[in-house]
Amino acid sequence: MKFTDGFWQTRPGVTPLYAQEAFDIVAGENSLVVTAPTKVIATRGDTLNRPLLTVTLSSPLPDVVGVKIEHFQGTLDQPGFELVGAEAGHGEVTVVDDRGSLTSGSLTATVTHGAPWNLTFSAGGRVLTSSGAKSVGYMELSGDAQVSTGLVGNARVGASTGIRSPGSVHPTYVHEQLSLGVGELIYGLGERFGPVVKNGQVVDIWNADGGTSSEQAYKNVPFYLTNRGYGVFVNYQGHVSYEVGSESVERVQFSVPGESLEYFVIYGDTPKAILERYTALTGRPAHVPAWSYGLWLTTSFTTNYDEETVTGFIDAMAERDLPLSVFHFDCFWMREFNWSDFEWDTRVFPDPEGMLARLHDKNLHVCVWINPYIAQRSQLFAEGKALGYLVKRPDGSVWQWDLWQAGMALVDFTNADATAWYQSKLRVLLDQGVDAFKTDFGERIPLEVDYFDGSSPERMHNHYTHLYNQAVFEVLQDARGEGDAVLFARSATAGGQQMPVHWGGDSTSSFESMAETLRGGLSLAFSGFGFWSHDIGGFEGTPDAGVFKRWTAFGLLSSHSRFHGSDSYRVPWVFDEEAVDVTRVFTKLKLALMPYLYAAGLEATATGTPVLRPTQLEFPSDPGVGHLEAQYLLGAELLVAPVFTADGRVEFYLPAGTWTNYFTGETVAGPVWRSEQHGFVTLPLYVRDGAVLPVGARTDLPDYDFLDGLTLELYPSSAAEQTTRELVVTNPDGTTAQFVIERSSEQLRVTSSSDRPWSIKVIEHGQTIEAVNGEAVFSL
Repeated sequence: MKFTDGFWQTRPGVTPLYAQEAFDIVAGENSLVVTAPTKVIATRGDTLNRPLLTVTLSSPLPDVVGVKIEHFQGTLDQPGFELVGAEAGHGEVTVVDDRGSLTSGSLTATVTHGAPWNLTFSAGGRVLTSSGAKSVGYMELSGDAQVSTGLVGNARVGASTGIRSPGSVHPTYVHEQLSLGVGELIYGLGERFGPVVKNGQVVDIWNADGGTSSEQAYKNVPFYLTNRGYGVFVNYQGHVSYEVGSESVERVQFSVPGESLEYFVIYGDTPKAILERYTALTGRPAHVPAWSYGLWLTTSFTTNYDEETVTGFIDAMAERDLPLSVFHFDCFWMREFNWSDFEWDTRVFPDPEGMLARLHDKNLHVCVWINPYIAQRSQLFAEGKALGYLVKRPDGSVWQWDLWQAGMALVDFTNADATAWYQSKLRVLLDQGVDAFKTDFGERIPLEVDYFDGSSPERMHNHYTHLYNQAVFEVLQDARGEGDAVLFARSATAGGQQMPVHWGGDSTSSFESMAETLRGGLSLAFSGFGFWSHDIGGFEGTPDAGVFKRWTAFGLLSSHSRFHGSDSYRVPWVFDEEAVDVTRVFTKLKLALMPYLYAAGLEATATGTPVLRPTQLEFPSDPGVGHLEAQYLLGAELLVAPVFTADGRVEFYLPAGTWTNYFTGETVAGPVWRSEQHGFVTLPLYVRDGAVLPVGARTDLPDYDFLDGLTLELYPSSAAEQTTRELVVTNPDGTTAQFVIERSSEQLRVTSSSDRPWSIKVIEHGQTIEAVNGEAVFSL
């Protein structure tokens, strides 16, 4: 939100009050409390009729410093995000004559006494960022204030649809501005489909159903990280407005409505370390089952389908040797106008329990579409209304509208009884044989409502989807057990990463939309989300065969892979026979890589490092990667550059080291930019210097015994000295085997305690060596 008119003036109707000095600094046991008047206090008279701001520094975890800026402290308390990892007792405090400091781990926040206001964050003797003059601000707005939120379109005209937008002006705001260094780049802020580098952008944290080709986003997360060793998380569930080097080109500004603002500065010497600490604070992704990594096929949205159609698709996939893991029923498994009543449309699915059993007999898992809205014609509407389980207007009536479903209402997930009621309907489906839920929607949440627990409607606009997904995920964990629960969710906010998987929303069927989809996934990865998918081929429209085949390669080199469309089927043979071949090649490649991908998923759960990784996450010290947004790492060892052109031409960057073309075995020395031409059954897929890829023996399903017939593929290394590394391969059932790989100039030696048959394949020599008595040796 822009409050100023250039450097010197404020916008009409804005009265700014800035923290002008640190008047006094009081040390607590693990905190600093700073009194920051909005005028430099020169005489006793200056203390009268003068607002002041209270700035409190604390630490919830090592290397994390929290800053809370408050004007009036007597306002009704509204909770921030659940900080699942926060602990008491962190932060060493020091106050001397001219300054106060709080140190947590390697991060130190220092407030300088007196004027001008100066708060710095440093680590290892280096200033990371700072809050200087006119950074901490309390903005009073008159009724005719001419501020700008940067929101346009559907979000701004929300009042006409019953969803008032953050374009509506509040009377007061609190903002902070943190310095933006020369060459400093900003990443994250949720799944955003524009440029991955956020410098120069205005970003509003406000969930919206805007598709992938707009500035709106389904998954808004008030967290960013930089290439200068720190991240910033704003602990506010509602509308946070960012000016990322836009209003003030030297600073990142974030503002929230009301009387207070809390944020956390998170230090890390690498982007991975920052994400590890951020997800320690807000929650790590749950472990997802191996079966979910396989190919998902859906009915698509408005297409005609029944059990015969479904079975026909599944059998045709098998006949073409296209391994399938999950079948998804989209909206019309329920009867039209009834969404959501969680009842199968018996006109087309007369025997749902029998059908689900027959699908399970084909070794398939089943997912069904749901949403948190209850149509008026659903029998659950009257039931929910009578029980008081639907979100109400201030006058006590049920909030309703006709967009999406006629007369639809919202389940009030702030009511524990309403949540349990909603969950009971899902348990019936799980008892029938459903294995997973696609939790669609949750973004169009109104503000002119009262919640059961008194939650602020403005804050609940973004947070509603978290409660929705949490309710569904809990049911799955209860029914299937931890580690076997998986969602396919569209909307989210901070903390939503705990309930995977999330997919990229409604894209169009074009190369441009394929590229913007990847940008969204990269930004989401920078925001702490470990698992991510997207609609292969695009959702809206029907892709031409070229787009479908290129997107298939990209989709099957993602953590999760789903064929899905709006009004047309996505089975590959409707495009051409080569599409069938492409699907077979990349599905089987993914299934062979399951030992590797499953390990990457376990890493996401353990540390918060995502499976699909921006190049910047793996090579933060390489200045050449700063703006890359058309390539990524799948796990730590595989670099993928999807093809976004009709002629198959693709340009990409390989950082320093020896890289090996996965398909041809050609080695390339980086750092280097490459331009390559690819047919449909290949794309730039390069293996990192010195990588050891665990490759499974099966290509027909994802949840097999990885250790039985495992091959360790050893790739060329540029290291001159002897190296030793350890690799742990974990099976879906939790059993593990450890491998020790020793490289020298004379030999490669791999040892393991595994009692299963395994081998090593030395890629640069094209030879495979079977292990004998737990050891395999190759002489160079």
